[in-house]
Amino acid sequence: MRIDDYVAELGKALCGPPGPKHDLVVEARDSLADTADALEAEGLARDEAERLAVREFGAITEIVPSYQRELTAAAGRRLGLLMLISLPITVLMWSVVWRFYPTNSLAVWVARPDWYDTASRWLDILQLSTGLYGGLSLFALGRGTRWIRRPRLVTKWLGIIVWSMLPVTVGLGLVLSYGAGMQETAQTFLPAVLANLVTAAFWGLQLYGATRCLRVSRTA
Repeated sequence: MRIDDYVAELGKALCGPPGPKHDLVVEARDSLADTADALEAEGLARDEAERLAVREFGAITEIVPSYQRELTAAAGRRLGLLMLISLPITVLMWSVVWRFYPTNSLAVWVARPDWYDTASRWLDILQLSTGLYGGLSLFALGRGTRWIRRPRLVTKWLGIIVWSMLPVTVGLGLVLSYGAGMQETAQTFLPAVLANLVTAAFWGLQLYGATRCLRVSRTA
């Protein structure tokens, strides 16, 4: 097998974030090319040098597991970093918005239902807890890999937690926005509109990252 064929097959066999995957494939190509160049300098024909370099590098089935473990950890680190950053930002952003929305805040807050404060507190706890787990996952899949035997499970559970918690936080957010008898809607208050757009973007990124984590953890 020639180097180009080997690298193409390796790329098809791997599943993970495009950036880290590209880096691993390029690293493999460079290593193979260097070996083939050395063999060619010793007098072998280029075709034979590439085939020998591929045989020495190892079969695809032998190389893929270690590469896939790295890609699985990379997917988890990316989602962990996103959770660590996005969820505190979301909580802080909405805390600021609620100071000015609704504009007739005194009348609304006085008339709010008894469950409102409890639901608001639980929403903050869930969001911050998920963000904390994202930070712990980021550490575990970085420096913590020396102590963790199965980092794949960290990535897998990060995806599961995001998929499980996001519908809950979305539901609580909608209840808090529209279930407290507010006459002024979030669609007519500019800061709330911007906050909704940022929050929706974060949700989309989180779901995308969680889906990728589940996919690559199955592949690993």
